Amino acid sequence: MTVTYRQPGVVLTDHRFTVPLDHDDPTGETIELFAREVVARDRVGRDLPWLLYLQGGPGFGANRFIGKQAWLGRALQDHRVLLLDQRGTGHSTPANRQTLPLRGGPAEQAEYLARFRADAIVRDCEAIRPQVTGGAPWTVLGQSFGGFCTVAYLSTAPEGLDAALITGGLPSLDAHADDVYRAAYPRVERKVAAHYARYPQDVERARRIADHLLTHDVVLPSGYRLTVEAFQTLGVLLGSGDGSHRLHYLLEDAFVRTPSGPALSDAFQEQVQGLLSYAGHPLYALIHESIYAQDDRPTAWSAERVRSEFPRFDAAKTLAGDEPLLFTGETVHPWMFDTDPALRPLRETAELLAARTGWTPLYDPARLAANEVPVAAAVYHDDLYVDTAHSLTTARAIRGLRTWVTDEFEHDGVRAGGPRVLDRLFALVRDDV
Repeated sequence: MTVTYRQPGVVLTDHRFTVPLDHDDPTGETIELFAREVVARDRVGRDLPWLLYLQGGPGFGANRFIGKQAWLGRALQDHRVLLLDQRGTGHSTPANRQTLPLRGGPAEQAEYLARFRADAIVRDCEAIRPQVTGGAPWTVLGQSFGGFCTVAYLSTAPEGLDAALITGGLPSLDAHADDVYRAAYPRVERKVAAHYARYPQDVERARRIADHLLTHDVVLPSGYRLTVEAFQTLGVLLGSGDGSHRLHYLLEDAFVRTPSGPALSDAFQEQVQGLLSYAGHPLYALIHESIYAQDDRPTAWSAERVRSEFPRFDAAKTLAGDEPLLFTGETVHPWMFDTDPALRPLRETAELLAARTGWTPLYDPARLAANEVPVAAAVYHDDLYVDTAHSLTTARAIRGLRTWVTDEFEHDGVRAGGPRVLDRLFALVRDDV
């Protein structure tokens, strides 16, 4: 059953699709996918090509736009757009602490979640494409992890693609998770240094909050235990265009005076709770490191292990001296499954995924080297989330891929400057520049 309705300037149609949980077993268990079709109101009756949007993540549903926000308005000038909630996300069959026990115990849950990577997402896309386009290839726009999925698409089913647009999402084709995080921690340190250069008053504020957390047991209203390591992960904000400013305003309102002395304010705790909780996207924590897994090596909590190679991120050692506290970036750690009540029931499942070996390859270098699909990628000069050097190495490995390397935007360029970003990428795939 489809439902059609309107928003300012657009007409929306909700779609549901049934796909195999395991595409190698098409007669076995199935799951449901949700996708939202969007067309400009003045183009409803036209025969338009399709653009499929693959959201970043993993573990996030597609953007819930109102009207023609961000990049959507530019895309709707030429296309019908399908906003897909990738398997396990958004309005698709959910995978979280409430639903995963239906699978059985941790072993069964881990086996289930191993089928939620880019390769399965691509096969989902190919399963629904004939129902959406009548069999015609479509253009794919992949943001961040959606770009990883797009490279997997080019590797396994390029016949389904008319063109591919990638924003901040060219993955390394062969790096282990350890390689990803060894490149990431120095990059995070540069972003933190830039933040403190912009807001030098935040050096003392961050140290004061960290010291408070080292000497007090702080539990947020949701039950989230706010440790100093959890506080440091707020550095993930520094990967967006306005993130440094948001972090600054968060830090400046951290403390209030109480009869018992200084305490973290309710307003600060409420904001931090919203930023740190995985209740709305638990898949991100569960399968994040597996997006880099392609061989017999386990990820084995890579971000946590590699962090020990960078002792400047140790808050206790920092506070023993006079150095600025370093925040961290896009990393998942085993202690998150203790601090976050949305993740606690899934700790054993996460451990099994971290120990898992025998991951299948996600990319086909030979097929990418022979690529014939027009591809354009926006590569951000010092992207917090995706290493620029890794992205450019991959760009050279995909035949015909054209890059736009820019320092005008951070990782969220397609949100912050969507029309300009899409204009540039469309021009590149159409050979107009």
